[in-house]
Amino acid sequence: MANTRSEIPRLAIMGHPNAGKSSVVATLTENDRIAIDKRAGTTTESDFYPVIIDGETVIEFIDTPGFQNPGAILEWFQAHPEIRDLAREFVKTHRQDPLFSHDCALLEPVAMGAGMILVVDGSKRIKEKDRIEIELMRLTARPRMAILNNLTKETRHLPQWQDTLSKGFNSVREFNAHRATYGERIKLLKALKSIDQRWEERLARTIDAFERDWDRRTDQAVDTILTLMKEALGSRVSKTFKEARLDMQGGRDQAKAEVMAELEDRLRQLEAHAHGQIRAHFRHHVWDQPPDSLLAKDLLSDEVNRALGLSRRALTLAGMTAGAATGAGVDLALAGTSLGGAAFLGAVAGGLLGLAGGKALAKLDIEIKPGTARFTAGPVSNPKFPFILLDRALLFSARAMNWAHGRQAANEAAPDKVPEKSIPVTGFTEELNTAEQRELARFFTAFRKGRTSDREEECRAIVKRVLRDLSENRIDSRVHL
Repeated sequence: MANTRSEIPRLAIMGHPNAGKSSVVATLTENDRIAIDKRAGTTTESDFYPVIIDGETVIEFIDTPGFQNPGAILEWFQAHPEIRDLAREFVKTHRQDPLFSHDCALLEPVAMGAGMILVVDGSKRIKEKDRIEIELMRLTARPRMAILNNLTKETRHLPQWQDTLSKGFNSVREFNAHRATYGERIKLLKALKSIDQRWEERLARTIDAFERDWDRRTDQAVDTILTLMKEALGSRVSKTFKEARLDMQGGRDQAKAEVMAELEDRLRQLEAHAHGQIRAHFRHHVWDQPPDSLLAKDLLSDEVNRALGLSRRALTLAGMTAGAATGAGVDLALAGTSLGGAAFLGAVAGGLLGLAGGKALAKLDIEIKPGTARFTAGPVSNPKFPFILLDRALLFSARAMNWAHGRQAANEAAPDKVPEKSIPVTGFTEELNTAEQRELARFFTAFRKGRTSDREEECRAIVKRVLRDLSENRIDSRVHL
């Protein structure tokens, strides 16, 4: 049974127009379909955004219009010190007054008992209007938090904001709605517990629901990644060609290229499908992918190969290189005719993947029968490729887990925006210890040979640990790559 509104934390997101209220709501609710307009004053009535987990509403955020007449409201509050619940009485008294229609829409949730989160732009200096809003919110006597939604590198006004807000609010937090990660969202929710002791139990239940739901979605991402690895490493593509087409060297080369290209395309499709699932796990509909991102590059490109996957030294330490196929090769099975014999053999193009040591993506098997030849590409034999594929999946997951849903309103071209972290372009798998790399190598080898691996649970634990550390800010998220 769903919770009633009186049983769940309800928080009105308040502040003057264009302070970033809608972006804060979008990020906290993981809802990138909330309309965010960069023009001031576009929210004209309160919109309710419940967070529903396992069929129950665990918290509700209310995106409110900005104050229109804060000075007049404060004067009314100060003129009625005898009234215990000023917000409720103000709404009751002025509900039909056109002058205060937007202000009553803003205060209606507060009148019904909601707590308040004031969102201010910490990059701008404090104005008299801000001081008025802070004071009238203090006089409501509702549980309240202030958020410094500082979206630029301008920080000179922050100390003054901190000092002013601390006098009127139970808690003051810095929170960039365009950059906030999951870990930062959870910290904000935990800080809400301090705004009123009477809310502690309700918020504790809310936070527990958020954390259980996130852990479940992380498990789903791990399942998706391991399924991708199994399907990609076990992939084979076969095509049968007539003898007449293969008589000339050009025909044979074209046949090899066709079957290898189909294998490459299948690997790309498997990756794209897995990335789509990961994106869905973390509820993204709006997605900004920089064209220079490694995720925007072709999976089999030299650039991705150079940046991701294990180095040659790490591959050796993981015990991979000795057992891997060396170079590109053709395995030939004869069935009554040589179909050109030795002249038919040749180097197989390894696709776009330019790997160290001249190793191609996969071997090519050719089964010759009277009048035809069956070309089979796969499974992937290159020892580095599985680590590249895994790195890309982890990189995509890092972006999905930590890409703020309110970022759609960000001006990515702004010269004063808060910069991304400066992170070296290396793969996650390179930073695992040798024992973990060896576990992954064994897992990859088993599926490449068509066997079930007994190392799956160990590999699951490794992948989940990386994803958990990413979401809790214990390692970098590399979301800009």
